[in-house]
Amino acid sequence: MKTSATRPDICTEGDIKTLVDSLCQKATQDTLLGASFSAAARIHWPHYLTAQYRYWSCSLLGAGTPEGEALPEQVALPRGGAHIEHWLQLFSSTVEEYFAGSKAEQAKQLAGQMVTRLKALRNRELPVD
Repeated sequence: MKTSATRPDICTEGDIKTLVDSLCQKATQDTLLGASFSAAARIHWPHYLTAQYRYWSCSLLGAGTPEGEALPEQVALPRGGAHIEHWLQLFSSTVEEYFAGSKAEQAKQLAGQMVTRLKALRNRELPVD
C-alpha cells in the first residue's frame, strides 16, 4: 500500500471510477459478498456501475444530481448482518489502498451512513395485511 503522503485524495471522476471498479472487483471475488455482487451483474452490471459512479461523483465531487439513480445500498448490497459489516470493511480498505485526504474520509463516512440505513431497513417491521 502507498503511504498517505503518496496517495492522492478523491478529486476526479477517474478517482471515483478507480474506487468503484476496485471495490466491485474485490467484492465479486470475495467469499462472503461474491454472490450478491454476481447477482447484480446478472441483473445489469453496466447500469449498476453507472449508478455507483453517479452517486459517488455527486456525493463527493458535487457533480450532477443522484436523482433518479439507485443509491448504492439499493443494488447488490446485503441487507444486514456480517455481510454488511464486511462490505464496510472492504469499502474502507479499498479507499485507504488508493486514497488519503478529506474526500477519502468523507467517502468512508458516507459508506458508514449507508450501513446504518441498511440496518434500520432490516430492523423495521413490515406492516401485516
